[in-house]
Amino acid sequence: MIINNKRFFWSNIQKNLLLLCLVLQMVSCGKKEIYRTETFQTNSGWGYSISYKDKIIIKQSIIPVISDNKSFSTEEDALKTAHLVVEKLSQNLSPTVTKNELILLKIKL
Repeated sequence: MIINNKRFFWSNIQKNLLLLCLVLQMVSCGKKEIYRTETFQTNSGWGYSISYKDKIIIKQSIIPVISDNKSFSTEEDALKTAHLVVEKLSQNLSPTVTKNELILLKIKL
């Protein structure tokens, strides 16, 4: 009688673990929407855009937080700033960029 109870117990545990694994696998395979960044050339340099679900949510053609209407001098600078903004958006933070953050990213102002 005790042996049958142990078998029943372990067989139920195995079934539950299998079900749990299948559910976790299905949840983890779900398509996650991600932000997509692109750079574009302006008259005086570079800018970036950020898309979500194939819609542009941010299009930045000038360097934010500086008084001049000046574009990024290199495509790399525009991409670094775009990646910072995406990181903030992914963490549900405000996408605003500070001058200090641009200095830390070594963006030519």
